[in-house]
Amino acid sequence: MSNGQPRLEDEVHKIAPKQLNGESPWQHVVSEEEMIIYQRAGFGNSFKGDIRPALLVIDVQYRSMGHANLPILESIETEYPTSCGQYGWRAVPHIARLIHAFRERQLPVLFPHVAFKENHDGQRFADKVPAAMSISRQGYEMIKECAPLEGDILVPKHHASAFFGTPLVSYLTTKNINCVVITGTTTSGCVRASAVDASSYGYRVIVPHDAVYDRSQTSHAVNLFDMNSKYADVMSTDDALKLAPLASIQPIE
Repeated sequence: MSNGQPRLEDEVHKIAPKQLNGESPWQHVVSEEEMIIYQRAGFGNSFKGDIRPALLVIDVQYRSMGHANLPILESIETEYPTSCGQYGWRAVPHIARLIHAFRERQLPVLFPHVAFKENHDGQRFADKVPAAMSISRQGYEMIKECAPLEGDILVPKHHASAFFGTPLVSYLTTKNINCVVITGTTTSGCVRASAVDASSYGYRVIVPHDAVYDRSQTSHAVNLFDMNSKYADVMSTDDALKLAPLASIQPIE
């Protein structure tokens, strides 16, 4: 090229190994050329520095996965139109591990969750997804494998972001938190909206890709890629638990 820059197709072998070793959940969706474009533009750097983390468990309720581990279409047809079926249940063990680890280390665990929707709560989201207004109260219960315990903080919400119209920032400020580890659903909806707002408020954001879920696996992958590029560090639950500050940070009183 006249400007001395190599062609994109000549840079495929230079992509960071973590993007090509089969571990990235977006590899089957985002092309090598697009990954090179983002890399050349300087996106996707990892955050640095010590962290004082809190765990957000977003919308891990029966309405988001059903009461039984069923294929998604069967779960939608037999229980809740908002269900992610087996994709939600696949994330449950990873979410439960993170909850256990945070409690064991006396770190804050917060449960932003969809509050029961009265008729006046639908607003614009109900215009797009009217079926969301038909969920029974039983569907709003937290699943038992990831249910809150005494000492955990419940944060009812009426919109996608865990921050919008809630006291979440006040809780995090009181606990002297500078990092949120986001789990739950959906990757493209409430998880992403919360990650963007958390980044906007100045928090470091970690998204364990196997501890979040979505009804669309394409949307799941693309949004993980985009969050990793701009707003968050996306990694596995194993890698999140290996973060040295997460293991060694002093308990927050």
